[in-house]
Amino acid sequence: MNTVFTHVKNALGKPYDDLHFLLICFKEVLEENNQRKLVDLIPWLNAAVPSEPDLTSNEYIHMMSMCFQLLNLVEVNGAVQSRRHKEDEDMAQVNGLWANQFQYLKSKGITEPQILQVLPNVLVEPVLTAHPTEAKRTVVLQEYRDLYLLLVKRENQMYTRMEQTDIRQEIKQILHRLWHVGEIYIEKPQLESELDNILHYLTHVFPNVIMILDKRLRQAWKESGFDPMVLNDSDLLPVVSFGNWVGGDRDGHPLVTPEITKKTIEKLRIHAFYIIKNELKKLAQKLSIYHNISDVSPNFALRIKQLREEVGVSAEVELKENVEEIFKAYVLILIQKIPIDLSREFNLELEDKPNSYTSSIDLIADLALLHDELEKYGMGEVAHVDVGRMKRILKIFGFHLAKLDIRQNSDYHEKALTQLVTASLGAKAAKRIENSQDVRRTFLEQELKINRPFLVDHKNIDREGQNVIGALQVVSDHVQRYSPNAFGKIIVSMTRNAEDLLTVYLFMREVGLIVRKDDQLGAILPVVPLFETIEDLKRSPGIIDDYLSLPIVKHSLQMQSWRNPNGELIQDVMIGYSDSNKDGGILASSWLLHQAQKELTTTGESHGVKLRFFHGTGGSISRGGGPSHWFIKTLPYGSINGKFRVTEQGETIERKYANQMNAAYNLELMVSSVTAQTVLHENTKKTSEEIESLFQLLSDRGLYYYRQLISDPDFITFFSQATPIDVIESSKIGSRPARRTGKRSMEDLRAIPWVFSWSQSRFNITSWYGVGSTLNELKNQDPEAYKNLLHFVEYNPFVRFVMTNLDSSLIATDVRIMEKYASLVEAVEIRDRIMEMIKNELDLTRKMLVDMLKRPINERRINHYYSTILRAEALNNLHDAQVELLQKWRKAKKAKSKEEDQYLFALLQCVNAIANALGATG
Repeated sequence: MNTVFTHVKNALGKPYDDLHFLLICFKEVLEENNQRKLVDLIPWLNAAVPSEPDLTSNEYIHMMSMCFQLLNLVEVNGAVQSRRHKEDEDMAQVNGLWANQFQYLKSKGITEPQILQVLPNVLVEPVLTAHPTEAKRTVVLQEYRDLYLLLVKRENQMYTRMEQTDIRQEIKQILHRLWHVGEIYIEKPQLESELDNILHYLTHVFPNVIMILDKRLRQAWKESGFDPMVLNDSDLLPVVSFGNWVGGDRDGHPLVTPEITKKTIEKLRIHAFYIIKNELKKLAQKLSIYHNISDVSPNFALRIKQLREEVGVSAEVELKENVEEIFKAYVLILIQKIPIDLSREFNLELEDKPNSYTSSIDLIADLALLHDELEKYGMGEVAHVDVGRMKRILKIFGFHLAKLDIRQNSDYHEKALTQLVTASLGAKAAKRIENSQDVRRTFLEQELKINRPFLVDHKNIDREGQNVIGALQVVSDHVQRYSPNAFGKIIVSMTRNAEDLLTVYLFMREVGLIVRKDDQLGAILPVVPLFETIEDLKRSPGIIDDYLSLPIVKHSLQMQSWRNPNGELIQDVMIGYSDSNKDGGILASSWLLHQAQKELTTTGESHGVKLRFFHGTGGSISRGGGPSHWFIKTLPYGSINGKFRVTEQGETIERKYANQMNAAYNLELMVSSVTAQTVLHENTKKTSEEIESLFQLLSDRGLYYYRQLISDPDFITFFSQATPIDVIESSKIGSRPARRTGKRSMEDLRAIPWVFSWSQSRFNITSWYGVGSTLNELKNQDPEAYKNLLHFVEYNPFVRFVMTNLDSSLIATDVRIMEKYASLVEAVEIRDRIMEMIKNELDLTRKMLVDMLKRPINERRINHYYSTILRAEALNNLHDAQVELLQKWRKAKKAKSKEEDQYLFALLQCVNAIANALGATG
């Protein structure tokens, strides 16, 4: 072992013993594959690296990538075991989880009834997306999931020496497969494979995790001294549901056609029935209780009679075979009404029959009847636990599994509107609408007083119009046949004004999603703005004020309120963390997102509407990442309302949800934190502590310094050459293009590859640039304000969160590696000048952050500090390899050499390896 690894292992112990074990297994695998040269290059095992190693070979890069993935696995397992140890001593020890939150609420004088008033109205919805940030293939992800389970298995002391040997051999077999399986996509992944990856979590992870969450809530409730009997009613538990963008997010994604959307909702529905039918089978087995049909209540007997008529012969068979086990027979009859045939395991299809359930509400009603019947005959525990589990799964997954959002860009909608109006009213009318926002507004308001489509047949309108209307027609067909539950929101990216949202109503009218009720028109599904840029965030309160003033919007919210607690009017608003950061830097982005939520909440209240925020975050700090419980604590007073919707993107999904215990932990953090903050906001007064004017100043100055850099005329040249952005744009990570329209400009570049390329080259400017100059200016020009800021860092959750995230980003920023990438910039004057700006700002930011946070990171965040040290040592060689390969690839591209593809493949492997090492991409 080398000295750095020994130092880290001595400091942190068990996880790094596990890493040593896995590296020895990997060493044997390499030897068995005749890779003797690589054995001497395994990071952390060897005290010295052989002279002149080939760092650019595919084999070396692949080996390094695997080593970093092994490090990630042991650290995740180490965190899980550490939490278990703490909870064994005291459940409330782990920050952010239920027991800890209940303890905190009690310390604030919050009572059990006050918590119970909020608990059943909590709705947390992670929305899974396939944004291009997951660099590993699905087959590789599955192998690492299996490897993690074996690592956990090793923890169990019950296994004999021989059984431990078998576990070790299984680990080696997985490592053998991983060595031979290609880690990265050579071709862009199909949407189907992205959906299959999402379905893995929805069908194999989350159903069991929900049950773990409920058990942990009940345990923490009891440990906190509350009445345990109260939570026997599963309807009092908070709701976790899931959303999905794969197959619905068409913003800049030409491959998401109406046909893809149709296949997506069908596949989600099929997998929902797969879960439900299997769960009902398990429930039937648990209800093998002797109880004759003659002994049931009149209500239950009546429902059995109705089911016999609905289901027919197969119901009679079940009743005859289970005559003395009526509860089991009842559930087996319910199974007959699920429209899927499980015998066709590899080709599941929907089988809608006249007697099939069309709504999960009907099945829940049948289960509620069973629940009451069991209670009546003294089987309350069976009712609460077993039937309660089934009702809970239906409440969460329904017949839709996950709510599909439909997202498109406002500019795309505008083109589609022009095409629709041209086809129906002529080119002159379309031109008037196109040239004037006022004319467009008047036109939309007038049209939305009448419920009739422009066209019966849309085949002759142009591509954008056909795509928008075609997608919404798929939605409408499904809603008419089943229910709106399969869909989440219709989201408008880059919302610039209320007209951008009203335009969608016109498209919905075209396909029958606008209906008349109480003599007024309204939309069946919610239309949601997405505010992304700095300017759009500033304008957002005015846009929402205008939007909520429209009669059709208010009536739509009333029509949609049947799903909401107490019939509240709720308008969703999505806010984007990625583009605002790319647009204005970390200080401006953080503050304007915070301020927008505060002002939007007030705007909603003035209209009698609660705003529910949908947080479009990513895994990295530049895109709103960070510990979810700390993030939730930063949200403005009154803005949370028990509702929390958030995107989970790419590699974040694997990192948080790859195994059940980690998935349960991350979901519990979200649900418990949303509950606690909602309870606090509803039962305590807003503190008088004000940071608005101070942070507004920081935001303005941070924006000024950040834009000084990115608006420099030579900046794009520097960025293009000093980062691997061209490799990332050539990668096959996700099915969606890296640019919205294909133009080469800052505006058109997606925020994800922007952040990804800066993190790969270890600049990370997106999460710290401009902070040092801003803080230094404040300290020198207004010492009293700076003193207040130091106070806020200690006591204000928002300021603390921003500064500690900055801290995390600075640890991952490495000047020596930055300079290696900067050496790729061809013009020396540009390279030296831009690098001097960046290095000076980095030095100043580091200096100011030490002044702000007082204690060094090795005292405040020990695990993070040591993990970073360990990774940094091994990363040096990978960065050297990437820089060398970039030089060769770019040269080969210019010369149109046949070696271009060979270098690109090695570079793509290198991108994946560095992403594994850093634990994040974009």
